[in-house]
Amino acid sequence: MSDIRKNSQQRKTGETEIRLDLLIDGTGQSSINTGVPFFDHMLTLFAKHGRFDLVVEAKGDIEVDFHHTVEDVGIVLGQALHSALGDKRGITRYASGHFPMDETLVRVALDLSGRPFLEYRSPENVPHIGDKFNFTLVEEFFRAFCFNARINLHTEILYGRDPHHMAEALFKGLARCLDTACRIDERTADQIPSTKEVL
Repeated sequence: MSDIRKNSQQRKTGETEIRLDLLIDGTGQSSINTGVPFFDHMLTLFAKHGRFDLVVEAKGDIEVDFHHTVEDVGIVLGQALHSALGDKRGITRYASGHFPMDETLVRVALDLSGRPFLEYRSPENVPHIGDKFNFTLVEEFFRAFCFNARINLHTEILYGRDPHHMAEALFKGLARCLDTACRIDERTADQIPSTKEVL
């Protein structure tokens, strides 16, 4: 395992252009500019609570819709995490928890298994956040991220009323669980945490 677990990614399509730098073992410092203010806020707190150092510069067709930018940043962030983890030797691998945000409570559980799967449970017809950010984009980000990071990810909004709080609790919960799952367990630092000996 490399002493420094970091990765940089670039992605350019007809819809978005993204540059991203990720350091897993950071201090939560970030510089985020996607052109979507609420999404910038979510990525900033994701870095803070995951203790990742994260730089995201994204330009997308946000005059059309936020969807392409949110999804493509999820793709690139997932690819960066997967690459930065390398062979996953020594990682804790699993994490789960309940995370409150005022009146909202969410549950997040994940496995850095190498086998991507998303189970995302949310109330139906959650209103937009502010005037523009469609709440369904939270699921789109989670799906793009977990499939490209190759994570088995389960999330559920147990209850809540404010869509901002729901989204924030999910992003913070994901970050905290990733912080735990990515940590090196010194007892097995030279081992891959799988009987298959590969993740």
